[in-house]
Amino acid sequence: MRTRDFSRAPAQARAGAMFIGGTRYANPLVLLRLAPDWFRMIRDLRRMKGYCWHTVYWQFPLTLGTIAFFTDRDAMLRFARTRQHRRLMVWLTDGTRNATAGFIRLYSASPDGYSNGAWRAEGPEMGHIETFTALGTETTGPAVRR
Repeated sequence: MRTRDFSRAPAQARAGAMFIGGTRYANPLVLLRLAPDWFRMIRDLRRMKGYCWHTVYWQFPLTLGTIAFFTDRDAMLRFARTRQHRRLMVWLTDGTRNATAGFIRLYSASPDGYSNGAWRAEGPEMGHIETFTALGTETTGPAVRR
């Protein structure tokens, strides 16, 4: 069901901006040195106005990443300016002693989306859409065939 009302959906669905980042650490000991500052940064993140939700992922052998959702892009960018975040970024990018690679991507949510069941603000219906969302080169999407 297409919608613009995500008021009954989880925090991730209500977010307007998403951050995804990953860091490949130099060795396992670096992760132990990272822990105290990382936990302080996460504490700050959870207290930030505009924070919605986050999760952490691990990729073998030494990559640790974060996916975080914010109400809007400004809230996400305000977090990047916090003292703990800046300290951690300086520590990570100080040559290759602590980290050997990293990336950050910032995404914005389209106002349109889909919801079903208990997460549907317009009612509890579960259902399929009748047409696919139109691509950039289409005026309307093709019918969904079941």
